[in-house]
Amino acid sequence: GIMWMSSLEAKIKDTKDKKPTVEKLERLRREKINRFRNQHKINVQGTDLPDPIATFEQLQKEYKIHPKIMENIQAAGFQVPTPIQMQAIPVMLHGRELLASAPTGSGKTLAFCIPLLTHLKQPMNKGFRALIISPTRELASQTHRELVKLAEGTGFRIHMIHKAAEAAKKFGPKSSKKF
Repeated sequence: GIMWMSSLEAKIKDTKDKKPTVEKLERLRREKINRFRNQHKINVQGTDLPDPIATFEQLQKEYKIHPKIMENIQAAGFQVPTPIQMQAIPVMLHGRELLASAPTGSGKTLAFCIPLLTHLKQPMNKGFRALIISPTRELASQTHRELVKLAEGTGFRIHMIHKAAEAAKKFGPKSSKKF
């Protein structure tokens, strides 16, 4: 038969039956992340993307960034990550490939330097372990300066090579054969 009830009874019955399901919680989490990305004008494409970070402290908690690197970030005066850093750092820390575009002065250098040092984990006496190629000497100098500040006290050696002849003088004549 037909069961008759008032609209108030129907509302009470609906709230009793509805428990948060895993799917609903995941959908709410996704909506929250999308609102965060929209708020910070972060546009992403791809599948299975890691969530953006809101603070540098999250890097320490979620990704176990070297404490000295975290100290250097704070000492440099960075309090809150920029939008490019919020999304790019987690993507690279998950070992994903990334193509990012952001205006000059938006923090791209720090966005790739933090994951770079984190992936290298610790200094090793094995020659060059990472290579950053820059289109201009000015950009190379800026990247070098930022990496030196970020890696201070970690034991990493940061070098800038802008001419092959100078590299041979600095690292020895056999350096071109080694690396």
